[in-house]
Amino acid sequence: MLLELKVSNFAIIDSLHISFKEGLNIMSGETGAGKSVLLKSLSLLMGGKGSSDTIRTGATQATIEGSFDISSRPDIQKMLHDMGIEADENTLIVRRILSAGDKSKVYLNGSLSTLNSLRDIVAPMVELAGHSAPLIEMTGQHENRNLMSKHYHLDLLDQYAGTWDKRLLFTEKFNRYHAIFAEIKKLESDAKQKAQRLDFLTYQRDEIANLDLSPGEDVELEVEVKKLKNSNRIGAFVDQAEAALYNDDDSAISRLNAILKKGLELSSVDPQIAAKLENLEQAKTLIDESIYDLRQYANKIDADPQRLEEAEGRLSDLRKLQKKYGSTVDDILKALMEMEIEISNLQNSESKVESLKKEAAVLLKELETLGAELHKRRQKGAELLADSVNAELLDLNMKGVTFHVMTEKLQELASTGMSDVEFLSQTSAKDAKRPLAKFASGGELSRILLSLKRVVGSSNQPRTYLFDEVDTGVSGETAEKVGRKLRTIAKGQQVVCVTHLPQVAAFGDIHFFIQKSPQKDSVSMVVSELKQKDRVQEIARLISGEKISKTSLAHAEQLLTDAKSSR
Repeated sequence: MLLELKVSNFAIIDSLHISFKEGLNIMSGETGAGKSVLLKSLSLLMGGKGSSDTIRTGATQATIEGSFDISSRPDIQKMLHDMGIEADENTLIVRRILSAGDKSKVYLNGSLSTLNSLRDIVAPMVELAGHSAPLIEMTGQHENRNLMSKHYHLDLLDQYAGTWDKRLLFTEKFNRYHAIFAEIKKLESDAKQKAQRLDFLTYQRDEIANLDLSPGEDVELEVEVKKLKNSNRIGAFVDQAEAALYNDDDSAISRLNAILKKGLELSSVDPQIAAKLENLEQAKTLIDESIYDLRQYANKIDADPQRLEEAEGRLSDLRKLQKKYGSTVDDILKALMEMEIEISNLQNSESKVESLKKEAAVLLKELETLGAELHKRRQKGAELLADSVNAELLDLNMKGVTFHVMTEKLQELASTGMSDVEFLSQTSAKDAKRPLAKFASGGELSRILLSLKRVVGSSNQPRTYLFDEVDTGVSGETAEKVGRKLRTIAKGQQVVCVTHLPQVAAFGDIHFFIQKSPQKDSVSMVVSELKQKDRVQEIARLISGEKISKTSLAHAEQLLTDAKSSR
């Protein structure tokens, strides 16, 4: 939902700030007051092309900023998250800056973005199940691209006919069907290349497997080689330690024994001396144990040159593998496992292809059955949709215009089924049915969209509908019906409607008045929210023109009262 619109230095707008509300937002004003400029600024929020020509005279840049409530649009929140854009408090702020030289900048929640990203989020071309729907859907003289899209026609028909679930299932199977053939193509792409790859992988696998490596072996070998190379130094160190601590006449043990002997003699004089010597007794024991452990360790070191040569040779072979397959034995063993998996896949590719072809054949039958069922239900839904829309159009005084939903069966499967769906119109029984894309009138397009939304119902993804010229060529009772239909669509969503009809304006939940404000050297546009008294005045103006009479004021109050009582 569009919460706020701020515009500055754009065309005749000096500075503008509008706070929109949920429900039906009415906008009215005198002819030439600048409603088209306001609509253009909204189209820029939807990703429309901007031009430096629209910058207000005397200014260097124009700014258009819109704030959207996206709390009920998890799809938009996800898209922003995927783009790395934060959406605090479930709000999206879009800012467009137009500068001289046709330079335009786009910001989404303060992050510099692209025009395409803006279009994808705010106003994608079509609404697809599971994908993002527009935040703003505009229909009028200059903006009706959704209504022109055949994809959009199919979306509305599926929504009306209740075929979304089957369509989603079809799309899922269709995507799997094409993924299978992509996989088969990859497997069959080049048999010679596959054989060469298999030979290469087999050579690499055997090169690693022949060493019969064990995890962590590289570390163990490095330690062993260093130990074998330095076995003489280790033995000499043990001899020196044993002599200094144990064997020499002046060894540590000899000195400790002498101290302990004298201490034992003195203990007869002072019994506490013996207690003080307990740590020295423990030290003697620790020295004995350390010398024993060192000697045992030194005796176990194999100083055999042949063993050293073997260990160095294996370590050298391992280093060669490390250069090719990984810096550690664990990395090499991981590479070996991956090779064995790929070798197995290559050796079994033929059986894999056959298995995939069987799966594809089963899927094709399922797709043909499901596609035919979808098309049949769409055909029935198309007839009912056309009848219902035509009843709405007749109610809106669209006499002579007939709405049709064309459903033709495709010769080939598409991602959405086997149906080619397009909305057509016929201005009289003598005229040919024509695609809506050739419908010239913005007012007629707006009323067709109004009728479609009335018949199909609201989407589960709330948005802002902007109707321009929806009241063109209608009056009286028909105008009142337009107002009622707009208010129905606006329930739980938001509708912004530019109108010239008092009957439509009376149904608004909020009413904005657009006017030009003369300034010293120029004219600026001003938009103000009308309170009850001013609203009566504006609706009276819409009834009688500039000369407001007591009769038109009374009529305006009655319209507002009737609209309020019919809620």
